[in-house]
Amino acid sequence: MELNILWFWIIAAMFIGYFVLDGFDFGVGMSLPFLGRDDTDRRVLINTIGPVWDLNETWVIVAGASLFAAFPEWYATMFSGFYLALLLILLALIVRGVSFEYRHQRPESEWKKWFDGMIVVGSAVPALLWGVAFANVVQGVQLDAGHNYTGSFFDLLNPYALVGGLTTLLLFFTHGIVFVSLKTEGDIRERARKLAVRSGLVTIVVAASFLLWTVLAFGSLFTAVFAALAAVALIGSFLLNLKGSEGWAFTLMAATIGLAVLTLFASLFPDVMPASNDTANSLTIANASSTPYTLQVMSWTALIAAPVIFLYQGWTYWVLRKRVSRGTIEAAAH
Repeated sequence: MELNILWFWIIAAMFIGYFVLDGFDFGVGMSLPFLGRDDTDRRVLINTIGPVWDLNETWVIVAGASLFAAFPEWYATMFSGFYLALLLILLALIVRGVSFEYRHQRPESEWKKWFDGMIVVGSAVPALLWGVAFANVVQGVQLDAGHNYTGSFFDLLNPYALVGGLTTLLLFFTHGIVFVSLKTEGDIRERARKLAVRSGLVTIVVAASFLLWTVLAFGSLFTAVFAALAAVALIGSFLLNLKGSEGWAFTLMAATIGLAVLTLFASLFPDVMPASNDTANSLTIANASSTPYTLQVMSWTALIAAPVIFLYQGWTYWVLRKRVSRGTIEAAAH
């Protein structure tokens, strides 16, 4: 396999890691109005992701840096053309991170309410806009001969992209709620499981519609296989959640997100940024990649660093595997 093709799939794997890990962070953040009946409940929810949210978020930094190094033309076109959407994602992530750190700095309920609201917004905006952005990449955008985006921000808000954004929003929301049921005890665990059942039904309908649209409009045999597996995993997660098997339900939700991302990248291949107005202006794996030497250096670096990163992240989750309960929060407050 040529190195530029290899790095196309490595970047796909990095975005899978990011969407699976930060995806449930977004879902937990969005669940505050639904599961947080009082401040203790909200602290339980935040503490389920408190030790790991910043670690999960680093995946997008690695993915962006790898995209810049391996496919500089792709990076330049996407980040300049989608500048406003990506800026909104960045601002939302900043707001969310600041809120996690500052909400407990003062005891007033209004202070905490303000930051809780920013956590919800800071989780929902990226969850929606990442889907919008990737759907537009798959569908193709208007590019000139120099591979510059010639459309506007509102051109990105087309029906296919909006359905893609709604799909990621619902997938991450359900993923996060299942994670809450996996990481908590008592009443909040049971309420999270019931909410995941309700949101899961809506997610199945919307996600299936988006995947079917993707396969019919942009797909191939591989795309259809990935999409079908994603649908099976999503339905399996829903059924396992009904039975109260949170661990397997969470695992299949992670598989659903991973397979959905593979569906998008398989639909894109061998392009990286199709031009909807003229295929001659499209960016492909061949014309958007770095030099072979750069890709060789990146490959050796990744081969050395990746096992260390995976071991560290796996160890972190193992150490922090215990459930969170209202009792632990109340005990810590005294």
